[in-house]
Parts: sequence; structure tokens; C-alpha cells
Amino acid sequence: MTINCKGTLIDLSRPKVMGILNLTPNSFYDGGKFVEEKSILQQVEKMLSDGATFIDVGAYSSKPNADEVSVEEEVGRLIPIVKLLVNEFPKIILSIDTFRSAVAERAVEAGAAIINDISAGNLDVEMMQTVSKLQVPYIMMHMKGTPKTMQSLAQYNDISKEMLFYFSEKINEARSLGINDLIIDPGYGFAKTTEQNFEVLQKSELFQFLEVPMLAGLSRKSMIYKTLNGTAQEALNGTTVLNTIALTKGATILRVHDVKEAVETVLLWESFEKNIK
Repeated sequence: MTINCKGTLIDLSRPKVMGILNLTPNSFYDGGKFVEEKSILQQVEKMLSDGATFIDVGAYSSKPNADEVSVEEEVGRLIPIVKLLVNEFPKIILSIDTFRSAVAERAVEAGAAIINDISAGNLDVEMMQTVSKLQVPYIMMHMKGTPKTMQSLAQYNDISKEMLFYFSEKINEARSLGINDLIIDPGYGFAKTTEQNFEVLQKSELFQFLEVPMLAGLSRKSMIYKTLNGTAQEALNGTTVLNTIALTKGATILRVHDVKEAVETVLLWESFEKNIK
């Protein structure tokens, strides 16, 4: 199971780690922390040296009730940093966290390699056609509504069944447009209650029937710190626990704030798997 990132084939038969770089002032965990070039370069260098295969860069916070950001502002935050990182780290594989086709196109032109869309094309009808034209891997997340409205839309008869149907439709649409490399993301925390998040995680091996790689974005999410009566800053240990479960359920990419710990989780999980076969 491979994806083509700017001519480099990445083998996802072994789980990989994606480090998160938020360029927003209001992200739920590290908002405003990485706004200067020096701190950005230091953080990315650390994540790469810690073992990240991908760096996911976002300039629009998708936390519940986050303020809207114009296309111009998102582009203004994002594109200079994409160019900076590609220039500083020529072999870097950048994923762009955006639901806007115009932003996706500008970012790939600047050197990005993957598009990570929280809406799977639902918030921009041009997104899938743009990804097809760009011929880059496409991460499609499950969400209902928008970041402003999603928390009011967490009603399901059978959440796993509904998500399987959602992803099946999205995969068929993407394939019909000629998008070759697809990755799904269950969207923990997006239009889901804490209890629903745990149900999705518990049943996430079902998504393997879709025969595409699966990303798990559990890092420091509220399902962890609310369950533990803590904060996002205190949720690293809980993140490691749930990342381990996600790997046992078939996740092939862990999207995280803390790369070193996630890489260690993958190595230990692989050693465990090797010794039970």
C-alpha cells in the first residue's frame, strides 16, 4: 500500500507519523506558538529528526466554533511557510490542512505534496476536481456541517454504518475523477460526542473494508482530556494509549503534535505484532 508524493513512493504497509504544524493563533493546543520563522523551522526540524514522515501544515483552525478566516488570510499565512520549508528541507513531504481548492492549488504549486481536507469536498465543490488536476494524495475526513455547526450535528442511528456509507460514496466520487491515492480519516472530535468518538475508535477496523489507508487524528483531543478530567496540555499519555489502539485497528498514519512519542508507539507496536505472528 503506497502513495505517490511528488514522485516519492511512501510505503504505508508500515505505519507512518505525521507531525502537526499549526500556523493559526487559535488552535486548541498550540495556537500562536509557531508564528515566527525561527520557531517554525526549529519545530519542523525537531519533528523530522524525531521521525516524522509527513508534516501537516494548517492555517485555518477547525476547532469547534473557530472564527472564519478568509481565503486571502489563509493563503497569506500558509504559502510563505510552505516555500520556506521546501527551501530549508528539500526532501520534506508537506501535507496541507485545508478545505479550499484555491488554497490547495497554491500550496501544491509552492511545493506541498498532499491535501488534507476535513470536509472531503463538502465545503468546496471544486476541491476534488482540483486534487485530480494536481494528482496528489488526498486525505478525506468524515465531518458533518462546518467547524461552526458540527457540534450540533452529532446525531446518528448507526455511526459506523453511516460513516462507511459516507466514505464509500466519497471514494467512488474521487476515483471517478481520477484521484489515485486516497486516505480516509474518521474525524475524531468532528460532529461526534465523546462517546461516539470512542465507539468509532472501537469499530474502526471496519474501515479496512474500504481498502484505502486510514489516518488517526487523536492527538490531545477533548475525548482524551475530558475523559481524564484534564487539559490538552496533560493529554500526551492518553494520546499514546489511543494511538496504540488505533494501530491495532488498522490505522496507517498517526497525525500528532508529539512526534517522538508517536514514533516510539509505532516501533513498540511493530515489535509486538512481529512476535505474535
